[in-house]
Amino acid sequence: MLTAGQPPRRWPLPIVDPGPDHGGRDRATRDELQAATPDVSVDDLLGRTNPTKRSVMVAVLRRLWPCLLEATLIPTALCYAGLLIHGLGLGIAAASIWTYLAVGRRIASGRPVPGLLVLATLGLSVRLTLYVLNDNAFVYFLQPIARSSATAVLFALSAMLGRPLIARFARDFCSFTSDVEARPAIEALFRRLTYLWASAQAALAVINMTLLLTVPVTVFIGTAAASAWVIMGVCTTLTVADSVRTTREDGLRTMIAHGGRLHAYIAAPA
Repeated sequence: MLTAGQPPRRWPLPIVDPGPDHGGRDRATRDELQAATPDVSVDDLLGRTNPTKRSVMVAVLRRLWPCLLEATLIPTALCYAGLLIHGLGLGIAAASIWTYLAVGRRIASGRPVPGLLVLATLGLSVRLTLYVLNDNAFVYFLQPIARSSATAVLFALSAMLGRPLIARFARDFCSFTSDVEARPAIEALFRRLTYLWASAQAALAVINMTLLLTVPVTVFIGTAAASAWVIMGVCTTLTVADSVRTTREDGLRTMIAHGGRLHAYIAAPA
């Protein structure tokens, strides 16, 4: 029996979009779905099992927004506020305390730590160490530029070696089996997306280095953050568009569960 929000490895029913061309088989599919999920509208269920690009984008943002807020937006705001109130030292301390508390809270409650928060914490730890040893703002802000450059190289190399890193981060937003991941079209998708995000990291490094050399620290913090959000927004949109197009062309089924988590799976033949 089909359980809404918990798709099995292979879907037991041939889900199709309703339409006049499907005839009696489509009516049977609708009736089976309604019988299996009496508490959910069949049109709503079909919509979730055949999500549009807009629906996928909304689902991704729903899962991405808390991570971005926790790992980047709040620490940046705290750092900037501390800088204005009592100098860079207070700003760094405020951002560090927030980030470590965010990680500790997740570990204490048994919740997984998102990959984005892990990267942010590691980067902040290195920056904090360098600042304590050097007490130099330029050195402190140079570290994330170096990190972006290293990330760009690492992503590009992983794609060249056939182990694209984007596949690891994709599991934070979409559930899929090894059968799905091993399909040639999906492997090609992960390579493309890994190169895309490698290019994004390289662009961030260039932009931030230019800003660091040309504007005051108070301007740099806000401008660098805004640049990062613009680049991430563009890349997220391109990622969703390419992913939806690829899964449809490859015949995979996609679904948005009740909690907003995406699922990609191989449907059983009709």
